Amino acid sequence: MTPAARYAAAIDVLDQINAGEPAEKALTGWGRANRFAGSKDRAAVRDHVFDVLRQKRSLAALGGGTSGRALVLGLLRRQQIDPNDVFGAGGYAPTALTADEVASGDAAHGAAALDLPDWLWPQWLADLGEDAEAAAHVLQQRGPVTLRVNLRRGTRDAAIIALAEDGVTAVPLDEVKTALQVTENPRRLRNSSAFTDGLVELQDVASQAAITALEIAPDARVLDYCAGGGGKALAIADMHGARVSAHDISVARMGDIPVRAGRAGVRVEVIAPNELDSSARFDCVVCDAPCSGSGTWRRAPEAKWAISSAKMQEYNALQQEVIAKSSAFVRPSGTLFYATCSVLACENEGIVDAFLDAHADFRWLRSNWRLPDADGDGFYFAILQRA
Repeated sequence: MTPAARYAAAIDVLDQINAGEPAEKALTGWGRANRFAGSKDRAAVRDHVFDVLRQKRSLAALGGGTSGRALVLGLLRRQQIDPNDVFGAGGYAPTALTADEVASGDAAHGAAALDLPDWLWPQWLADLGEDAEAAAHVLQQRGPVTLRVNLRRGTRDAAIIALAEDGVTAVPLDEVKTALQVTENPRRLRNSSAFTDGLVELQDVASQAAITALEIAPDARVLDYCAGGGGKALAIADMHGARVSAHDISVARMGDIPVRAGRAGVRVEVIAPNELDSSARFDCVVCDAPCSGSGTWRRAPEAKWAISSAKMQEYNALQQEVIAKSSAFVRPSGTLFYATCSVLACENEGIVDAFLDAHADFRWLRSNWRLPDADGDGFYFAILQRA
């Protein structure tokens, strides 16, 4: 495919997303309908689509509309690419721009320039203060690819060498001794021996840093209450040598945990909701609550546009329910680790403060709030101790 044809494909996919199709489904459908497209073509189309979704409001202003054509026109203008090199470039390129399209477009202002919903901006500004604009700008860009080295499989230096042998360049991140950032050829990662042999796992540095903050004795009993795919459960088992159990309301989300644990050389017991004994008590319970994901919107930009004030209230109610339920499994003197990948106070301090007000047998030990930056995503955690 020519570069212009790739942009044309992105326009088609964006029009499907505008019609209500989830981005991943729209991209998969396009790929199946265009099997002639090579891996580089698919990667380029995907990049164009997600570049637009991260900056949808500001690109709509630059391109003069919200259609796939207008959004791609806005993207080209932002990238300082001559639109005439794409529109009307022949072959499978999008048709030439009209006079109205050429004359359209203007810079966005306010929340639109930062690619945030209008209703959210006052709350974003109040919570993030002087960092509000910088954090919003970070979310307009692609996020880094970060790896966690399984120390039971090898050292960080060994992982760098193994990745290099398969053409993947990675550098260490000082923040966490297990963290690597991929700087070249990230799409080769999943076929690399370092990944298939369990030497490295995909995990953001913010999540890794949070796990290292936990003080867990070897052989302690740990429950990952909202385990999902098991990233934190696997990290705890590797870093702390704990006996880890994973639980999630959706058993399907935990389907890959046994395979990932075997690859990493650790053991994680998977517990279905109806198998979690109400009398069970753990030394540490990890509660990674469902949230808006505002600290990770550059990776899942659709979530930024799907969130609403009503949806935020639903998340808050769910977070209050989940932290209360998970706390019941903490033994006396044990710890409760509440975490979200949100940067908003109503999902973080607000939930923890309300929980502590209602549960006098718990006390606050420490907390940490991280904003998204060049190295990692936004993240919050609080460590609470039961009396």
